[in-house]
Amino acid sequence: MKALRKVKISWSPNFAYVIGLITTDGNLSPDGRHINFTSKDEELVRLVVDSLSLTNKIGRKARGYSDDKNYYVVQFGDVIFYKFLTKIGLSPNKSKTLSSLKIPKKYFFDFLRGHFDGDGTFYSYWDPRWKSSFMFYIELDSASYNHVVWLQKRITSLSGIVGRITKSKNTSIYRIKYAKAESLNLLAKMYYNRQVICLSRKRLKVEKALAVVDKKLL
Repeated sequence: MKALRKVKISWSPNFAYVIGLITTDGNLSPDGRHINFTSKDEELVRLVVDSLSLTNKIGRKARGYSDDKNYYVVQFGDVIFYKFLTKIGLSPNKSKTLSSLKIPKKYFFDFLRGHFDGDGTFYSYWDPRWKSSFMFYIELDSASYNHVVWLQKRITSLSGIVGRITKSKNTSIYRIKYAKAESLNLLAKMYYNRQVICLSRKRLKVEKALAVVDKKLL
């Protein structure tokens, strides 16, 4: 029986962005067919559905001990797309085993924007140690040390930005942290025009922080 194809496999900015989202918040079922994407942000699930031209409905689910259905989810079956994901480096139960991924250089920062929207953080604050010092940082998280190391090396090779790797004291999460000057450089590469798809609330948070230091994404 011929495997049915739902997803058009063709690298583009939007496709690479969705691969970034699946890398962080996606899950490959052990059955070799189904892909699940879950997020608290309905917008991210909608971006996955629209970018991959899926017809599957978006559902709601609870996580942990809560009965509140605070998460949005889409699940779809596509053997060919599933095999493609494994060939580029994803796998079932990937959180701690994830390592390098085969992402085309041309689309790496689109992939990284998806990774950032799925499992990254941007925060800012006034530093009391110095007068009129407004600080902001980008963090990229993963439970896999090898994946974080790969991310750092790839970002450095394509931009010269170094950052530093840290580990959370209370969890098993590793993160790459980029401070002010490096953050500006990295943001410019991820948000390289006004049309790129992204999580709107996170972009707005970035724009508000940059406005304080009279900077813009573009």
